[in-house]
Amino acid sequence: MKLNKKLLTGGILAVSLAAGPALGAVSQEEAAKLGDSLTPIGATKAGNGGAIPAWDGGLQEAPSGYDGDGIYVNPYPDDQEKFRIDQSNVDQYADKLSPGQVKMINQYDDFFIPVYPTRRSAAYPQKIYDASVENATETSLIPSGNGMEDYTTGVPFPIPQNGLEVIWNHITRYRGGSVARNVGQVTPTADGDFSVVKFQDELTWRTALEDFDPDQDPNVLFYFKQAITAPARLAGNVLLVHETINQVKEPRRAWVYNAGQRRVRRAPQVAYDGPGTAADGMRTSDNFDMFNGAPDRYNWELVGKKEMYIPYNSYKLVDRDLSYDQIINAGHINQEYTRYELHRVWHVRATLKDGSRHIYAKRDFYIDEDTWQAAVIDHYDGRGELWRVAEAHAMQFYDVDVPWYAIETLYDTLSGRYLVLGLTNEETNPYSFGTSRRSREYTPAALRRAGTR
Repeated sequence: MKLNKKLLTGGILAVSLAAGPALGAVSQEEAAKLGDSLTPIGATKAGNGGAIPAWDGGLQEAPSGYDGDGIYVNPYPDDQEKFRIDQSNVDQYADKLSPGQVKMINQYDDFFIPVYPTRRSAAYPQKIYDASVENATETSLIPSGNGMEDYTTGVPFPIPQNGLEVIWNHITRYRGGSVARNVGQVTPTADGDFSVVKFQDELTWRTALEDFDPDQDPNVLFYFKQAITAPARLAGNVLLVHETINQVKEPRRAWVYNAGQRRVRRAPQVAYDGPGTAADGMRTSDNFDMFNGAPDRYNWELVGKKEMYIPYNSYKLVDRDLSYDQIINAGHINQEYTRYELHRVWHVRATLKDGSRHIYAKRDFYIDEDTWQAAVIDHYDGRGELWRVAEAHAMQFYDVDVPWYAIETLYDTLSGRYLVLGLTNEETNPYSFGTSRRSREYTPAALRRAGTR
């Protein structure tokens, strides 16, 4: 028998038989494609003979004009818009859009998709590539699909065999190890009026802790702490999450500190379709980061792979000369500041299981092959009607080899309202990667100190 010291199943160190690859792991022959015909994390390396170029390693150097201060400048300032998709030609391009994107174009006269040259800018650190190649033959899903065996870091399933493995690739993707950010969230009214809720977020992978102990919290993937800094009526409230890998066997641990009451409480509602923090009912807890949390309430179908116009290299949306007033319009953000490119995506469909409850009965995920980030998600209600459309405006944080989001948008096509999360244009110190954090900073006892106002 082989002792799997990285086995993560509800916090129990387990023993498994080394009798061949488990569900999810692929053969050595399949894994040999990684770094050859596939990128080290599983994307098709070749181009499509047209708009999509071959992947050549991505954007690994900061452009001139970047001062290393977390204020990201556009590495492609000379790129020009090739064409735009609007109401006059949407039918021509509908096969490369999601139904939600088509609905947004048809619903708003001023919603359009500006298409730019495709830049396969995604790049990760070499340690992530190495771990991903190793994971291909070692990491597997537990029988329920709601946890993983033999996983520590990197892409767990670079050659996915089913839709659930694709979703785990999104959930676990590398975001810098330990990062702090100051961002804004807005939920404009139907006529475009808004106020900004400001967050101070911390995201630290367990393996990035300064005092990392493999035997402590072995079922925890990462720690997340979110303090509200504005407006004054909410300032000082803090959320703490211990994100578990198998959330069905050991549910996500969450606590909130209420500054007005000066009390720390458990927060089981911070999961599934529980209300998102200070979101005015415009997002669920699992809408954060496009999708997060336990996947057990859905059946997951891998529909296939396709070419699609998705938001990409969205550096205009972090321009420090741009104000929130310029970005936020009635009904949707100002599309003049967006950039879309043709990329290959994995299409995964989530359908609510019989007997399970969630406000979204179906979700269609479109996940970028080069990053495993969800790019677009269409959400359907219990009547089967297309309800909400999420778009993630991605960018490459080129000084730290981290693909992530400039902003996330979630459009309610029925109410005409929407949410934007991740705004940084008017924030100081928007991103700090490589922060030093210890385990004691992510305990419930630490919440009261973090929430003092």
